[in-house]
Amino acid sequence: MRLISVIGSSTATPDSDEYKFAYRLGQLIAEKGFGVVCGGRGGIMEAVCKGAKEKGGLTIGIMPSLDGSDANRYVDIKINTGIGFARNPIVVASGELVIAVGGNYGTLSEIAYSLVYGKTILGYKTHKVDGVIEIKKIEDVLEYIK
Repeated sequence: MRLISVIGSSTATPDSDEYKFAYRLGQLIAEKGFGVVCGGRGGIMEAVCKGAKEKGGLTIGIMPSLDGSDANRYVDIKINTGIGFARNPIVVASGELVIAVGGNYGTLSEIAYSLVYGKTILGYKTHKVDGVIEIKKIEDVLEYIK
């Protein structure tokens, strides 16, 4: 199965624009036949997994913990690492495309790894970094997932 990595803040709330965008993104990814890989926790990760699950998609969480107890309820496959933020390069390496939605320092590190690995990275309301392709609406993603 082809996978898309989605990265973003674990603190985004359901009423935020970024959470709503990630939810719609998850739906779109699943509708296009891709699976979602993310950090598996709350916020953006929960939103994208929820959207994907509602459309019958596969969700994979690369978990920071050893036991996966921090996984959101929409994660199908938990890969428990026990390595905290050191899992970030695994999250971005696992997808053929990386999409950043909002985010803080953890997201910034994932953006950096994405660029080091030569991944195409799209960004919605995220860090302004050379190499990140800014998207303004969900339809912009369609150009990159075929």
